Amino acid sequence: MKRFYLVLIIIAIAAPTATIATLLGFSQAQASPAYASEPHPDAPYKKPERAFSSPSANLTQEEQMAFTLGRSLFKKIWVSSPSSTTASDGLGPLYNARSCLRCHIRNGRGHPIETNNLKNPAGSIIMRLSIPAQTPQQQAMLDAGKIGVIPEPIYGTQLQDLSVQGLQAEGRINVRYQEIAVRFPDDTATVSLRKPEYRVEQLQYGPLHAETQLSLRVAPPMIGLGLLAAIKETDIIANEDPDDHNHDGISGRTNHVWDIEQQQSVIGRFGWKAGNPTLKQQNNAALHADMGISSPMFPKGAGECTTQQIRCQAMPNGNSAHLDNAEASAQIVDWIEFYTRNLAVPAQRNTTTKTVINGEKLFTQIGCQQCHTPRYVTTGDAPAAQANQTIWPYTDLLLHDMGEGLADHRPEFVATGREWRTPPLWGIGLTQAVSQHTQFLHDGRARNLLEAILWHGGEAEASKRRFMQLTPSNRHHLITFVESL
Repeated sequence: MKRFYLVLIIIAIAAPTATIATLLGFSQAQASPAYASEPHPDAPYKKPERAFSSPSANLTQEEQMAFTLGRSLFKKIWVSSPSSTTASDGLGPLYNARSCLRCHIRNGRGHPIETNNLKNPAGSIIMRLSIPAQTPQQQAMLDAGKIGVIPEPIYGTQLQDLSVQGLQAEGRINVRYQEIAVRFPDDTATVSLRKPEYRVEQLQYGPLHAETQLSLRVAPPMIGLGLLAAIKETDIIANEDPDDHNHDGISGRTNHVWDIEQQQSVIGRFGWKAGNPTLKQQNNAALHADMGISSPMFPKGAGECTTQQIRCQAMPNGNSAHLDNAEASAQIVDWIEFYTRNLAVPAQRNTTTKTVINGEKLFTQIGCQQCHTPRYVTTGDAPAAQANQTIWPYTDLLLHDMGEGLADHRPEFVATGREWRTPPLWGIGLTQAVSQHTQFLHDGRARNLLEAILWHGGEAEASKRRFMQLTPSNRHHLITFVESL
């Protein structure tokens, strides 16, 4: 199978999709229509650990081949330059992972780091960096909306804890936890929450700026991204209420971010703070920052090396004329985008049980659906596999103030240091099967869904308090419903 993928990648560099389909014996006939969110026959029930690896169910045979190509590129291990395989070189020079799958293991949620784990790289978690504007010119750039943050002067917008041979990695991420006891009103239980303290240590290029803002981010699951992209913009805007005119305590708003292709400010949808407008830009930004892989959208061969990292800037890179003067050509990133757009959402489970039915009622009664909007109908303008579908992502894709407890104090475009995009809930009950853990929220501090709920504050404070006032049985029912999604 590995040899087959290698052949596909080699062919992909030189041949258009239709040609590859012909060479491999695929026809271009349409498959039977089906919802992209339907489970593949082999998942999730036969192989729960592969529940996030199925393609959209209604792809044509040619599209299935493109999905396979995209999957091989998503798995591909990049190597440093120069290399005999120019289609796979260009890693770094500074980076966090050598493949997309290294962070998004089995397309699922990343693994948080262990306490005081300074000997090893962070793996599927990254540390974002920035500083407040230091000059009127920097503030003007932020106000214009063309950039979301001011990079830390030496280390840029992300700490890279790995490097190619001959270069030092930037540093290590360290985390310590303080346990905080939370007691329910009926005194039937006490829950301990982990309050994290983050540090960047073993810095190799000098100290961080005194005003550096840190934000730890776990790699999110990859399922349903094409369906989120297909939600109508008008439906997202309809849920906005930035001034809380209806006095329900919920004041969600859109992030407005810079679209590199359109060269204008648009609504953000992807990332923990909705910092990217399209799946393509989200993917290419990750290639650039996480692996140091350039693309036509981010053509810098040195990746995230800053101007102060002179030796890093001087290292060889893999930008090649036959790859559109980048390390990942336009065709390569298109196949990666196709793969990530078509990772299907497993069907909801146990929907007819009394526990799940009651849990769904409670979910609405305490107000969770005010941010975790259950249902949408996707636009007819989306690709066929995602168009005109009723989907149940349980998100409004809006920014919400989640309180001081979850604040990272790092603004990003319009998002403040207390705001986060509502994450989708679909597939969340399969986290243990896919990712081998149940750690949630943007930095993985919550060890289960109960802890995740108890960390909610700000606009979600009222709903959290209603949850805490439920009987233990009803709290269990609500969590069981969420696990069924």
